[in-house]
Amino acid sequence: MKLFIISGARPQFIKLSPILQDLQKISEIDYYHLHTGQHYDSYMSEVFFKELGLEAPDINLQIKSTKHGEQISKMITGIEEILLKEKPDGVLVPGDTNSTLAGGLSASKLQIPVIHLESGLRSYDYRMPEEINRRLTDHLSRMLITTSQTATNNLLDEGIKESWIFQTGDTMVDAILRNSERAAKISSILNDLGVKKKDYLLLTLHRQENVDTKERLESILTSLNQIGEIVVFPMHPRTRKMVEKFNLQSHLTNEKIITIDPVGYLDFIKLEKHAQIILTDSGGIQKEALTLEVPCLTLRDNTEWIETIELGVNKLVGADENLIVNGVNDIRSNIIKYEKMDWKNPYGDGLSSEKIVKEILSRYNSGNLSISSNRML
Repeated sequence: MKLFIISGARPQFIKLSPILQDLQKISEIDYYHLHTGQHYDSYMSEVFFKELGLEAPDINLQIKSTKHGEQISKMITGIEEILLKEKPDGVLVPGDTNSTLAGGLSASKLQIPVIHLESGLRSYDYRMPEEINRRLTDHLSRMLITTSQTATNNLLDEGIKESWIFQTGDTMVDAILRNSERAAKISSILNDLGVKKKDYLLLTLHRQENVDTKERLESILTSLNQIGEIVVFPMHPRTRKMVEKFNLQSHLTNEKIITIDPVGYLDFIKLEKHAQIILTDSGGIQKEALTLEVPCLTLRDNTEWIETIELGVNKLVGADENLIVNGVNDIRSNIIKYEKMDWKNPYGDGLSSEKIVKEILSRYNSGNLSISSNRML
């Protein structure tokens, strides 16, 4: 079997790392990794391949950042040319980025079966580009790999055939479990920053609805100054650009707010594991916080990772500075509750990628990955 894997952004590299490792053990699958170049900064791209012990992608389109339509069209043009030449038996796309949608559209137009990793997630917020990307990709796909029963139910509710769905758990859990021990031994990030375990909060912030809107971005940054705790803030390039555009630098002058460039995967795992609380608008980090048993406040009005909310380990606070501050204070005053909590992970046991690789090969060998089969829409 000839399999093409298409990715382009930091979270996708992490999701794919266990699959790429497990593909190396399966001689029956000849795989190629295409990087669109959506994340091109070395902090957001190359460092992850090095730290995870992965080979660099076979192909890099180097599309880089631009307007959504322009970026997707350039990706489709580049991807289509390669797929026409290589004629793979299947194309695997992870997540919900522009690279995901471009890969799914390119393959489906060429009648190549699409395998969507992390299918069925729904925030029901159409302001999010990610929501549009994942919904469209799901309905282009021939094999839909879900992380939980909630995601599976979402697909069934939309009329997708049950036989096309494969529920496995989440490969990001695999990645955390495979690398947390290495991070503990290798990373010196806490010493480098001069912070102690459980004596700081960790913040990540990058989503369009937060950083491209001055009022939301300013509200979040204002809350940092009211918290009164050390906040480690690896700043995404997009966020840094918008802080400067909106002239909000003064909100980051507090000596307790430690702003740094994006860090590598092992450093970031260590920062997550030893944070008192994680504040984030990232989907993946909500799951990583759960896996590492760290309370999380999500800086969004909704989340596709509803299980984290139901378990009580994550809370939606949006960009409201009062909700953020109160959320931090509530966790700090109830920290013993979190220490005694049952952190049972609904997203798998760390064996998801192994199951996925075996199932892809099984479906290909049995003819169940064929694009010609009927489906319900």
